[in-house]
Amino acid sequence: MAVFQKTDSSATDAALAYYTPGADIHDTKAPRGPIEKKWAQRQFGAKLVNPANRRKLTVIIVGTGLAGGAAAATLGEAGYNVLNFCYQDSPRRAHSIAAQGGINAAKNYRNDNDSVYRLFYDTVKGGDYRARETNVYRLAEVSTNIIDQCVAQGVPFAREYGGLLDTRSFGGVQVQRTFYARGQTGQQLLIGAYQALERQVNAGTVTMYTRHEMVELIVKDGKSRGIITRDMVTGEIKPWFADAVVLATGGYGNVFFLSTNAMGCNNTAAWRAYRKGAYFGNPCFTQIHPTCIPVHGETQSKLTLMSESLRNDGRIWVPKKAEDCVKDPRQIPEEDRDYYLERIYPSFGNLVPRDIASRQAKNMCDEGRGVGPEVTEVTQDGTTQQRRRGVYLDFSDAIGRLGKKSVETKYGNLFDMYAQITGENPYETPMRIYPAVHYTMGGLWVDYDLQSSIQGLYVCGEANFSDHGANRLGASALMQGLADGYFVLPNTINDYLASGPYETIDENTPEAAEALASAKARVEKLLAVKGSRSVDSFHKELGAIMWEYCGMERTEAGLQTAIAKIRELREEFWRDVRVTGVNEDFNQALERAGRVVDFMELAELMCIDALHRRESCGGHFRRESQTEDGEALRHDDEFAYVAAWEFGGDGAKPILHKEPLSYEFIELKQRSYK
Repeated sequence: MAVFQKTDSSATDAALAYYTPGADIHDTKAPRGPIEKKWAQRQFGAKLVNPANRRKLTVIIVGTGLAGGAAAATLGEAGYNVLNFCYQDSPRRAHSIAAQGGINAAKNYRNDNDSVYRLFYDTVKGGDYRARETNVYRLAEVSTNIIDQCVAQGVPFAREYGGLLDTRSFGGVQVQRTFYARGQTGQQLLIGAYQALERQVNAGTVTMYTRHEMVELIVKDGKSRGIITRDMVTGEIKPWFADAVVLATGGYGNVFFLSTNAMGCNNTAAWRAYRKGAYFGNPCFTQIHPTCIPVHGETQSKLTLMSESLRNDGRIWVPKKAEDCVKDPRQIPEEDRDYYLERIYPSFGNLVPRDIASRQAKNMCDEGRGVGPEVTEVTQDGTTQQRRRGVYLDFSDAIGRLGKKSVETKYGNLFDMYAQITGENPYETPMRIYPAVHYTMGGLWVDYDLQSSIQGLYVCGEANFSDHGANRLGASALMQGLADGYFVLPNTINDYLASGPYETIDENTPEAAEALASAKARVEKLLAVKGSRSVDSFHKELGAIMWEYCGMERTEAGLQTAIAKIRELREEFWRDVRVTGVNEDFNQALERAGRVVDFMELAELMCIDALHRRESCGGHFRRESQTEDGEALRHDDEFAYVAAWEFGGDGAKPILHKEPLSYEFIELKQRSYK
């Protein structure tokens, strides 16, 4: 477990009205010494479990995406008894399947001077120096194994004419390290992990439970010992017990209602763990993706992403003159187009990191040079304005240079998706894109072993905070999920399991009985309100508050307003929500209601975290903290730390623990992509 020390609590920022200072975190279990030797040292220093003893140990894994599926397959292969849960009807429906563009690895196949250290450097810099060095270096180090693993599983990565694996560039880098399978990389990688998982299901080491949603965590004597699930078909609420629990449940982008996440994506598993004592790290660090199909109506329930890989050959621009915004883009001459990313960031051009590309798109539209239909917006001061929220992603140059067939070979399925959704042909007319919520860098706090502040509770993939800092580089999500699941967790969890099997518990154990009763009571409470408003109406209103006040730009006054509005909305929810049906049935209204309850509490913590961090870094942009040319301005003397939040109790303030970030192997400096 981490070591804590008391710290000075004399901070004077406005956020102190909303939180309580706690103890600092000074030990993350990362070994000392040269960074390139730390992972090997930790692997050797971890205690081992005799193969014959592994059959006596049970591990619960929640989630079947790349992180969860890979972890379940690997631990099952090692001989542990694995119980694997997901709320989908098949592990193949996990949201990892939606990832399009690619997966990073420092293989240097292009001979363009890539290396493990360069991937490490690019990731820390891309995260605006708010990630833990040790975890990021390990991620870069094991990335090279991932590609070999996936090729062995039969993942059909794109190949060059000579048969070598092909790579392309993604934002924030100047090398080509992204391996891909057209625009279906996530799907192909998930099928590979699924095959490995199903092999272990067939072997009997993994037992799969689909359509089961985790609704509570069981903690006994400070150790995670199981979960409570609700069968989404029958409504049965039931406890499950294990020696350790792994959460691989993805991110919380749907707190914004409109996001690129699948509608089922939620934060309930992580939030239930937070309420039982697991720290939540950097909740305000959310990623806005610059390449999304713009919102097209008030009845929309989700957004669709156009892969960042399109920025390899597509050029982003807006008209130089506002009066040209209503014209057909093909009628706007070259000299009247502003390729603003190429103009502002000549070194990286259209491949700047996502936070920068997103913010500049917003700036262009704020200047009145956006394209597409006008939309009415309510500003933070309560006034309304008409804005066009879109910029062009244009492939005319690439088609002229490479030919339509070549572009179709690389991006054809993405172009088809765009045409089906918008009714426009992107081979003839530039795509219209605008930033949207995509990924969350925040998540449950973990140490170097991926163990949370609760012993025996491990967290993998997007559900933890550990690798991306304040902004994730494109194609690094798949890399982290598979790194955690295949290579990191299986080499660290044995250090904890070596002390097991732990004391046998059952549903009569007081802690388990309390968790079960709590889950049932929450369902009964939701069904008993019988108000007049639908669950979705509350979720949509919450999302509007979060996008306006805690989205691409944040201010002190706006965040305080958001906190007040969220609290009012939560009170109204418990007075007036209408949850139809009964528990003992397939009840999607009840499912969504439970998730929205947790989103409302999370939203408040996100705003408190954003309010307390009085700096701009990565995707967290405070209007009060920017350079003269409008870039994010960090304050390393005050905020070079991970904000790890502890649940203070119902009605009480959350407690802030700080994990100082020290940079021994990378120079801490202002980011520049110019």
